[in-house]
Amino acid sequence: MRIVVIIFAVLGWFGAAEAQERAITVASTTSTEQSGLFGYLLPQFSKAQGINVKVVAVGTGQALDMGRRGDADVVFVHDRPAEDKFMADGQGVKRFDVMYNDFVIVGPKSDPAHIGGDKDVVDALRKIAAAKAPFISRGDHSGTHEAELRLWKEAGIDVGAAKGGWYREIGQGMGSALNMASSSNAYLLSDRGTWLSFKNRGDLAILTEGDKRLFNQYGVMLVNPAKHPNVRARDGQAFIDWLISPKGQETIAGYQVGGERLFFPNASHQQEGDGRDR
Repeated sequence: MRIVVIIFAVLGWFGAAEAQERAITVASTTSTEQSGLFGYLLPQFSKAQGINVKVVAVGTGQALDMGRRGDADVVFVHDRPAEDKFMADGQGVKRFDVMYNDFVIVGPKSDPAHIGGDKDVVDALRKIAAAKAPFISRGDHSGTHEAELRLWKEAGIDVGAAKGGWYREIGQGMGSALNMASSSNAYLLSDRGTWLSFKNRGDLAILTEGDKRLFNQYGVMLVNPAKHPNVRARDGQAFIDWLISPKGQETIAGYQVGGERLFFPNASHQQEGDGRDR
């Protein structure tokens, strides 16, 4: 009888160990977490697939670095040039579009730079620089930060020379940057999803939106197990397949705050190919 009990105990231990193995690490952006998307999305995935997901929410640059080190199974980010470099270096298996939203410039309602209603984001940034109005930058090599730097470059503004003055880099995530902008009545480039879920707005409002250059695409990639044998490729791919499936896309579309959708799924027909053809 005692032997039987021991056998069942051992079998139970192996069963528990196997169950524990059904977990993956996803390196993603602060915007997907701080917008509340993962809190809504992941329980539904885990219930459907029996796979737990640990999210490490950092800037896109840091998320991709985690993938390069093999410290994540999947990367879910929003900086297409950096994603293409990640793929070209053989660090990912395939890249898939998942969803999109857009960036907006928020700032104080008093609007000292007079950018309110300006549909040209480059023109708006030039006005902010000319007025030397306070601007908060994430400064963390995130997808949002890289998009911001590309826009400043297009505007012909050297923000490096303005650091420590009207332009302030904080090296933190989207939520912290919004809090800083709110407390100091400063301008900021934010993804719309985090803005819509942000409660501490103070005197901030959306002042510039709608420019096609503010489009914000999210992509997902399985970290290459050929480079990192520890990658949980089967379960990581299961997560990606669910995200781009009709059910996953429907779930993303269903996430709203205050009646507004934060992300728009666009993974149609991405299951075949490398995720680049649209």
